[in-house]
Amino acid sequence: MGGKNKQRTKGNVRPSSSGRAAEVLTREGGIIPGFIGFGSTATSELSYVPAVHGAEDIDNLVDADFRLVLRKLSKRDVVTRLKAVQDFGSMCQERDAEEVKGVLPYWPRIYCKISVDHDRRIREATQQAFEQLVLKVRRSLAPFLKSLMGHWILSQCDTYTPAASAACQAFQAAFSPTKQPEALSFCKDEILNVLQDILLKETADTLSDPQSVTEEEREAKYVRMLTSALLGVRRLLSLLLQSDRVALEERLTQFVSSGRFWKYSKHKTPQVRGAFFEMVCALCEFTPELAKAEAAHLCPAVLLTIDDTDPVVLPPVWEAVLHVVSTIPDCWTHVNGKKGFLPKLWALLRDGGKGMAKALHPNLLPLLSKLPEQVTDPSLDFYTTFFTAFIQGLSSERAATSPSESALIVTSFVECLRYCILRNAEEEEYQGKIRSMLILQQLLPLLEKALKDPSLQNGPLFLMVTEMLISWEKRAGLHGEVKINDGKDIFERLLADFWEELGLLFVRYIDKEEADSQILEGVAILLQVMRYPEKASKRHTQKKKSVRMHIPKSEEDEKPGVEGDGNENYAQTVSELVSERAFGSLQTQHFEDVVCQLTQLCLVHVNEKNSERHLVFLSLLLRSFHTPTVFSTLVEFDKKPTEDDKQRNEEVMKNPAMQFLLERVVVWLAETGRTDTEHLVEMVFSSLYCCSRQETTRILNHITTMGLRWGIILQIIQRACKDPGTLINCRDWLKGSVLGEQLLVLTAELCKMGSSSPTSSSSSHSWTLVSLVLSQKDNNESLIGEVYMEKILEKLHTTLSETKTLSDAGNMEPLVSFICDVASSFFSSVQDCLMLLSAEELLLTVFELIAQDQRHTHLSDSLLDKLKNVCAAGVKSLVQHCDYEVQEGGFLHSAAVWVTKQLLNVSLDIKSLQVLVAAVQSLVETIISVGDQATPILIHFFTLLTPNQTEWTTIRKALPPQWVKTPLLSRRHRAVCAKPSKHTWKFQEFHKLPAHLCVSALLGRVAQIAATIIFGGQKEVDCPSLLPNLTDTVSELLYALQWCKELQYSPTLVSAYHKLLTEWGLSDGLHSQVLTTTLLETLYSRSVMDGGLWSLTLEHYIHSNDLTATHCAALRKLYGSADSLFPVSQSKLSTLQVLCPAMTSDDRETLITLATAGLVNWQENDNVYGCLAVLLCCLNVNTHVEEEVVQAILATVMEWRNSREDWFLFSCDLSEAASEQLNLNVEMMRFLSWLVTHCPAVLGGSQWDFLLCSMLAWLETSSESVRSLWNPWVQVFVCETAALVVKLNQFFASSASDVMEKLPSELAGEWNDFFVEGIYNLLLPLPVKIAEAFTEPDDPVFPTAVLQSVGLALTYIPVQQLNQNSLPPRFIADQKTNLPEPLQTLLNTLCPLLLFKARPLQITVYDLLEKVMSQLPECDGEGDNNKCDDDRDEPCLSPPASLMAILSTCEELCDNILAAVQVGEFAVVQPLSVEYSCILGYLLAWKLLLTFFKSSPSHLRAHYAQYLKRSCSLHKLLLHLFKLMPESPTCPGQGPETKEIKTFFSESLLLTVAECNSAEWELPHLACSVYYSTVQDLPAMVRLWWNSQEKRVSAAVEKFTIKYVSPVLSAQEIASVHSSTQMFENMTVKARSAAREVIATYSVDDIFIELVIQLPQNYPLGSIAVESGRRVGVAVQQWRNWMLQLSTYLTHQNGSIMEGLALWKNNVDKRFEGIEDCMICFSVIHGSNYSLPKKACRTCKKKFHSACLYKWFTSSNKSTCPLCRETFF
Repeated sequence: MGGKNKQRTKGNVRPSSSGRAAEVLTREGGIIPGFIGFGSTATSELSYVPAVHGAEDIDNLVDADFRLVLRKLSKRDVVTRLKAVQDFGSMCQERDAEEVKGVLPYWPRIYCKISVDHDRRIREATQQAFEQLVLKVRRSLAPFLKSLMGHWILSQCDTYTPAASAACQAFQAAFSPTKQPEALSFCKDEILNVLQDILLKETADTLSDPQSVTEEEREAKYVRMLTSALLGVRRLLSLLLQSDRVALEERLTQFVSSGRFWKYSKHKTPQVRGAFFEMVCALCEFTPELAKAEAAHLCPAVLLTIDDTDPVVLPPVWEAVLHVVSTIPDCWTHVNGKKGFLPKLWALLRDGGKGMAKALHPNLLPLLSKLPEQVTDPSLDFYTTFFTAFIQGLSSERAATSPSESALIVTSFVECLRYCILRNAEEEEYQGKIRSMLILQQLLPLLEKALKDPSLQNGPLFLMVTEMLISWEKRAGLHGEVKINDGKDIFERLLADFWEELGLLFVRYIDKEEADSQILEGVAILLQVMRYPEKASKRHTQKKKSVRMHIPKSEEDEKPGVEGDGNENYAQTVSELVSERAFGSLQTQHFEDVVCQLTQLCLVHVNEKNSERHLVFLSLLLRSFHTPTVFSTLVEFDKKPTEDDKQRNEEVMKNPAMQFLLERVVVWLAETGRTDTEHLVEMVFSSLYCCSRQETTRILNHITTMGLRWGIILQIIQRACKDPGTLINCRDWLKGSVLGEQLLVLTAELCKMGSSSPTSSSSSHSWTLVSLVLSQKDNNESLIGEVYMEKILEKLHTTLSETKTLSDAGNMEPLVSFICDVASSFFSSVQDCLMLLSAEELLLTVFELIAQDQRHTHLSDSLLDKLKNVCAAGVKSLVQHCDYEVQEGGFLHSAAVWVTKQLLNVSLDIKSLQVLVAAVQSLVETIISVGDQATPILIHFFTLLTPNQTEWTTIRKALPPQWVKTPLLSRRHRAVCAKPSKHTWKFQEFHKLPAHLCVSALLGRVAQIAATIIFGGQKEVDCPSLLPNLTDTVSELLYALQWCKELQYSPTLVSAYHKLLTEWGLSDGLHSQVLTTTLLETLYSRSVMDGGLWSLTLEHYIHSNDLTATHCAALRKLYGSADSLFPVSQSKLSTLQVLCPAMTSDDRETLITLATAGLVNWQENDNVYGCLAVLLCCLNVNTHVEEEVVQAILATVMEWRNSREDWFLFSCDLSEAASEQLNLNVEMMRFLSWLVTHCPAVLGGSQWDFLLCSMLAWLETSSESVRSLWNPWVQVFVCETAALVVKLNQFFASSASDVMEKLPSELAGEWNDFFVEGIYNLLLPLPVKIAEAFTEPDDPVFPTAVLQSVGLALTYIPVQQLNQNSLPPRFIADQKTNLPEPLQTLLNTLCPLLLFKARPLQITVYDLLEKVMSQLPECDGEGDNNKCDDDRDEPCLSPPASLMAILSTCEELCDNILAAVQVGEFAVVQPLSVEYSCILGYLLAWKLLLTFFKSSPSHLRAHYAQYLKRSCSLHKLLLHLFKLMPESPTCPGQGPETKEIKTFFSESLLLTVAECNSAEWELPHLACSVYYSTVQDLPAMVRLWWNSQEKRVSAAVEKFTIKYVSPVLSAQEIASVHSSTQMFENMTVKARSAAREVIATYSVDDIFIELVIQLPQNYPLGSIAVESGRRVGVAVQQWRNWMLQLSTYLTHQNGSIMEGLALWKNNVDKRFEGIEDCMICFSVIHGSNYSLPKKACRTCKKKFHSACLYKWFTSSNKSTCPLCRETFF
């Protein structure tokens, strides 16, 4: 075979050596030796090589793919074999028939092997593949059938059902039903051989290889094969023809006579035992002679195994029992029936079949019919024991818990008992005893047990007993169809005895004062079943198994003969047994007598003992037995002769049911204190069954007027509606006036009771009654009279209307809830219900309640939901009516009028508006949901909701005018105001929305819903406008949105309103629902007519939709020509400002010409302001203008200065100035600003003088009018003045040289020497004055815009002007300072403003102070002169006191703000809030302090650092910063494609006075900027703080710093070394950016030193490493000292690496100059305060640093010299 590990040749298909040996033997000998394979056919592990001649030739004929699959089938791996079988089946299906036929010689052996595989999936797949093979090869399979069929039959009996099913399917595919017996006959011997070998020869070890299969698998396969083989014998016998069965009997005899075969009846595995008994059944059925021959083995094996209660075994055992007793007449001679069989049967019955009643009990009746007398003698004892065991079985645990088990036992019991009575139906005394025993001792006790057990009552017992009684009646001749007269008297006596005993049983239980309710109910159920068995039969009909049994001839007409296949019914169906006659199926008089006896007994107990239980029982009896006989019995029994009998109504006396009803039942109903009346109501209707329609009406009218509880009337109506027949009889009463009037009285009482006090729970029946009569329909008609229905609705509407007027409706809630339930039921149930006027009024009231806020109606959420459902149901019912129109007085008309009134006349807040809109929206959606007829209704409704033009104008004018301020200050709008007052602009916080906003929101929402639902949101371009006046509605909605926008969504109510519109999807104004051109025309016409906010609305619509580009022609078409806008009115000016950017250049030039003409001829023109404004509108959009025109206009303005000086507001108080005057000055400033920027060349000397002097005069006016800055027009005046100053500064600072050359020669000098000083002497105090005049930044009149403009102008102030400022002196007592008075005044004045809650002011102050910060350290000089002789630790010096004071205040505020935030968490601060201002001031103060620190020299920096260390300010700052910096400080707006992520550390922060676009990121960015400056300028202090923190904080700080700060800072340090211009004598410095190293080389004379400075990864938190390079001429100790010194300097000095190196070089230089080291720190220059050793010991003359000595003295607690140990003086 070759080496084990040799590489196999690819594609080698040559057979193995054993295959070749077989081939050689074949060629040489001509025969196949018998030892091919490894064992017998059934068990061996077989190869795929066939045992035929020419194996190699045939092998080569097989397709290569088939060969590969066949090889895989012999693999050990289960998955491989399974896949191979599946592939084989697929290939058989897909390949040609000839290719598949080539596999047939190989298939039998493989099939015989894999069809019994351990894995069930493989067995199933094998059968499926076999089916495909059969379908493909068809008849070609015939030569191989004998070798296949044995295992094929075996597979059809596989214990794995899918595999067996697949094998059967393959068998049916191969043979038709007629051919199957022939095929099996052909192979019967081979099949029997296979099955016999398995059953008699094989073992678990021979079926499987013990070496490769586990013991468990071997045993499982053996059991499976045994089961399949036993079942296979049965299948073979069932499919073979009778002649073939006879031919097989001889072989079967040998097979069955084996002792091993009979042992399988006791096999340990239930599957094998079950299969064995199934085979026994087949032997009895198909080979009865063989069964009789083996009776000695067969009978004990079967009859003595009936106690095997395994679920798998019991069914076949009992099937075998029946077959044995039927097939073998002398079976009981082989078994002792009384000792061996019956005890096991009694035990089984007593245990209720041990949970197997379904398999056991149906077989008992056939068994009973086959038991011979030798077994049943004596019969009385036998039957007694048999049925007693039966009844005991009902008490078993399984029967008690399983209704199905109990039903089976009961069914079998009654059938057996019925059979036994029929079998003993003769006159003999002994049989009489048996009958008596069965009735008295068996049947009646069972019935008695059932009366107490509800599960037995619900079972088939009562029905089967009834069927049995009907059978007896038929035999007794009571049904008139008696065929057999024998035994008639017997059955009559039997019935009489039964009813007599049953009656006694009933009386025994009922004739008790404390009778058990459950037993009474059981009696009623039994009698009801007997009365109407056909009703019970529908639930209990079931098929009964039957077998052939012995029945006397006299009974054959009732018991049918039975075939043995077990599929036919044993008895007639219940429907055939039950008669459909009037008084039920039972015809015996005894039945009715018993019922009458019981009713009389109940009446006695009710009359004498007032027993409620007996009354309920009487009701149950009458429900089934409402016959004249019973009622006559009751009336006669209860009758007491009196004198009034003669006067009694004859009609009543004629009808006993009516008499009983009026004399007894009505009296019981009227009794007070009775809670449960349902049974009495049933009794009423039981009596009414015997009354005519007129009598019914009369009786019910009488009951209605008796004053009974309304709950009883409700029960009567509900019972009347229960079935159609009763409803017809009661219709006259229901629609009559008696009931109607009573219901009206009831409704009035309920409404009155509900409004006066909380509704009691007892009235719920009354409300249910009202709801029922309103909503219940009788043949699509109202249940009660229509007149009464309308009156009830009117009363409900009146009551509901009253709840709206109550201040507190809390106590009305139950009443309203009940009315809701009634109305909802009415609207939902009654067709055309709203055709009643009162119904529409009720619906309107409901709508008004849900459309008002709960704070007004005081309704709960649950009640409001009820009302909404009522309204929806009502509206739907209303609009569904095909002829409905919106008419005056109708619901929709009234609702629209009411909603409009609410909008226009009632002030609504956000919540109220939401509720109202939601109610209208729900109404509209309900209308639309109806369908096509909804459109005209919706149009009419929308029209009613829309205000007319007069109302629109009125509510527009009512809008507060504060919207003007924002567009006025942003130059988007020019407006005038008649008499502005401070109160007008002091925007008070209001709580109610203006009516215009409410109307716009509601109409917009309705239009949106209509468009969304009906047209799916299409534009009007695609579908015509559904709603009228939609363009006007959209215009007003845009107007409302613009009003909110101009107010900047402030106050809170406006913001909430806009948020609400956004949630509704109305933030775009619904402009997409109308044509663009139509909307443009509407907005333009209103802008030209009214101006103001309409112009801004038009501007926003144009810009937001980019109409300048897309609808340019339409825009020009609006105004036609430029001439149409002249003469200029205020509204036309506003419109022109909007349209100017969209005009053509020709139109704009025309406008300039017209405006210039108006200005030049100003004496004849009343509106020079308008002309100047039009001119500027055109100039601002870069319209070309000639210089001569500009000069002429400027000359005109200068002429005004001379002739109309009052027009110029120079040096005057602006509080009295009119807005027109202010506007004219503003336009002049804007014109002059435009001149400076665009046409400075036209300005000569006089023009410049006019411009600059005017500017100064206006600035002076502004400075004097700070108190008038509440006026928006004054604010605009000051802002434009400041803007002119900015333009001039920019012009003189950045103009090109050629432009400056054209200016007057002395202009620049005058600007710098005179005008700048004058400007800033006026401007610098202005922010301070504003802060003093307006102390509340949140006040709406606070001039924020002015602060922004002034702050921008102050950014151009020269530093010299700040140093020599003219601010009023401001000093603080006890304030230590070295600063000059002007600088100290500047600090004292401006520093407190850092905390002012106005961001422009804070930024302005910061910009001003930053300009002087770098100069302040110069004023401190040396700083430590006063402290050099002090023996303190280290000298410290405070930064500017004003700054430190404000820093201390801010620090405390920030502590409070950030107290709840942990280090590392990000505190989100609301922009422009109080907290925002505090933190902004704090960070700006620190930024100023760090600028001051950075500007200080090294020695002063150490003093300032020491101060910060002592005050702990820096430590607090760092903690605050790590609460303000975001976790991921990346700049916003970066996409994922950004290569280098920008962070707040890599990007510098630009603080501008103007409003910041990203205010939410300003503080985080500023915090990051401050942290970066701190670690850059104070690295030693940051390092000290970091080392002192707890582990969690230090870890968070280090992680953040390494990730975001260290890379930037390290790169900057290295870059600063590269770019440094600082030169050192004798020292050179180089940097390596890649390695983050700095190399310093120091050389003097023969000494050479090289030091390498390495920056750590967490720089500056970690210490800088100093490593040694080359050194020449330096002692090791000195070298180490110098390295230590440099490391100390770099670690403890707050500066850059270059500064540390400079300090270190200075120290080395001093050492070479001869200055000795301090003998404490071994350094010449002190590491932190940079001082020299000056303190000398008087004894040893050594000098020390003061700070070092202080540390020495405090740490050693001695005052001795560190060297000589003498006392230090």
